[in-house]
Amino acid sequence: MKFIDTIKNIWKIEELKNRILVTLGLLLVYRFGAQVVLPGIDASELANLGTQTQDGLLGLLNAFTGGAFANASVFALGIMPYISASIVVQLMGIAIPYLQKLQKEGESGRKKINQITRWLTIAITLVQGPGYIYNLFATLPPSAFSAEISQTVFVVSSVIIISTGCIFAMWLGEKITDKGIGNGISLLIMVGIIATLPQSFVQNFSSRVSGDGGGMIMVLIELVIWFVIILASVLLVMAVRQIPVQYARRTAGGGYEKNVFGSRQYIPLKLNASGVMPIIFAQAIMFVPAAVAGLSDSDASQGVAAAFSDIFGLWYNVLFAVLIIVFTYFYTAITVPTNKMADDLKRSGGFIPGIRPGSETSEYLDKIMSQITLPGSIFLALIAVFPAIAVKLLDVQQGWALFFGGTSLLIMVGVAIDTMQQVNSYLLNRHYDGLMKTGKNRKAVA
Repeated sequence: MKFIDTIKNIWKIEELKNRILVTLGLLLVYRFGAQVVLPGIDASELANLGTQTQDGLLGLLNAFTGGAFANASVFALGIMPYISASIVVQLMGIAIPYLQKLQKEGESGRKKINQITRWLTIAITLVQGPGYIYNLFATLPPSAFSAEISQTVFVVSSVIIISTGCIFAMWLGEKITDKGIGNGISLLIMVGIIATLPQSFVQNFSSRVSGDGGGMIMVLIELVIWFVIILASVLLVMAVRQIPVQYARRTAGGGYEKNVFGSRQYIPLKLNASGVMPIIFAQAIMFVPAAVAGLSDSDASQGVAAAFSDIFGLWYNVLFAVLIIVFTYFYTAITVPTNKMADDLKRSGGFIPGIRPGSETSEYLDKIMSQITLPGSIFLALIAVFPAIAVKLLDVQQGWALFFGGTSLLIMVGVAIDTMQQVNSYLLNRHYDGLMKTGKNRKAVA
């Protein structure tokens, strides 16, 4: 009943209701576009492409695009070129002074960085687009392509359409962020992932109940393990280390002023401050070994290409886990400004008990971040490689195994929590009970 009352309260807030409707409408447009096949391709001849994207790296990419990759859709590349461009710009921001300057200019600098990211996205689509089209020529039978369109015209027009589709998807994401609820780009990825979940579960269910798959008992065991992994992912996203902060003297107003001595608050340092970005960084790097090895015809190179094309293989996941741990430290270091936190604390008259304000506070916060990042990064790596463990130990279907951890599950959990928190803030600001437990203490009389 409380959940039903919360849903009713959401629809009582006009602004929140409109934002949710805008978000759902734009997500529906994105899913519709994922089903629109490129002009000049017979949709009934895409069986080979679907087989190619059932597993491996292409299967993962197809999951991120919500099946658009296997559909030869106008959104075949999804939003992934924009994600790649964002990663490149963030990495360049460490070494390029101009980008560092823009990062410090506030809103105007952010707009310029976004513009650079958009142009870089177009450049990436113009590189990836021809590769995707020539993969269609290599995978699909000749009868799949219209005989009335020359190959040159088809390639040029398809690259333009795919690039436009990616830019349109990026625009949809930005509009969701501005006019809707939640982070638009993340929601597009999450919706694409969820779109493949029912089919993956049905395929795994059919394999279990037929033959010697283990029957309903194995299905129930898998669902219990899946639920436990989801809980573990939620804990990873929500876990924080609270650093106590003491304020020697603060002034509080309320018709009069008084001095408050000994007021204590906390600095929440997240166990996983980098979110899913280390996995995305590592996933992008993992495309490189197979691509480079594939350039050579030697047996050793072909062996390396095969090993790093199997996302459920041993060596792939060992390297994947190591890269996740490394990138977790790297991304945390560039996104958690301990120096700025120490300076802000000093200016506000606060201090950590037993630690001197200034550089000692910064060093202390940096030490704490290093200590909690190690278990956080290991936990993140374990969740990221758990799909491979599920395939090897539980004999789970590869498509369904992608939801037993990894990027897919963490993105779904992270985006769902972020969206719920935004909805929660609207409810609490209107004096309603929120979606989360913290809302109970915030209810007030209107």
